[in-house]
Amino acid sequence: MPDLLNDFPYKLETYKIIGACMEVHKNLGCGFLEAVYQEALEIEFFDLEIPFEREKQIDISYKDYVLSKKYIADFICYEGIILELKAIDEIKKEHISQVLNYLSATNMKIGLIINFGSSSLQYKRIVK
Repeated sequence: MPDLLNDFPYKLETYKIIGACMEVHKNLGCGFLEAVYQEALEIEFFDLEIPFEREKQIDISYKDYVLSKKYIADFICYEGIILELKAIDEIKKEHISQVLNYLSATNMKIGLIINFGSSSLQYKRIVK
């Protein structure tokens, strides 16, 4: 039987990213726009030496075609984790579907939805 806790991809990396998000939320709380959290998170990533690309433009594939419309990720961390930031009341099924679509379209395997909009930081780890 596989050990799911220890066998998932980017385990340590996702913990480090979530920790950085918790630090931002602890300092800023809820109530700001996503762009504020994004900028603060960029500082945390620098301080923690988390490799990232902010607002990275990514090709979207459809069958054997690359679409002219691009997806712009809030962050791509460790060259393989899509990080989608939210500042809303709660993470909903639509947000999970959105990240699943991004993972499918980009052929990445791990996505994190981080919600700074509630009194406690919310996050969901999505695996394709």
